[in-house]
Amino acid sequence: MQLHQERPDYAYVLRGAGGDTATVNDRVLRESFILAPDRLLEGWGVRDVASLGIADLEPALALQPEVLVLGTGAAQAFPPPETVAACLARGVGLEAMTNAAAARTYTVLAAEERKVVAAFVFPL
Repeated sequence: MQLHQERPDYAYVLRGAGGDTATVNDRVLRESFILAPDRLLEGWGVRDVASLGIADLEPALALQPEVLVLGTGAAQAFPPPETVAACLARGVGLEAMTNAAAARTYTVLAAEERKVVAAFVFPL
């Protein structure tokens, strides 16, 4: 049996993520970032999910996702309820999970050509 690697037709491919790093294409990232299939925003200044405000999410929301997957580090954490409510008021679902789970979820949704953006938090 011959195997063929399927290559997505978008610019940025998330290969995996853990509590303190992620790999996008062939680059290892160690700082918080935002990712869409066609865009990589490095140096996102968020370090703490518990104090995440809607203003912190503006760069991700500007990409007009239907779903915003929030990677919260090695352990699952949740943003303040008012931040989640503000996303929902804009018609955007905000799903918080570990970075590893966020990487898997984002990859599936991107492959389905859903309007998805992922934001990964790496505490310093």
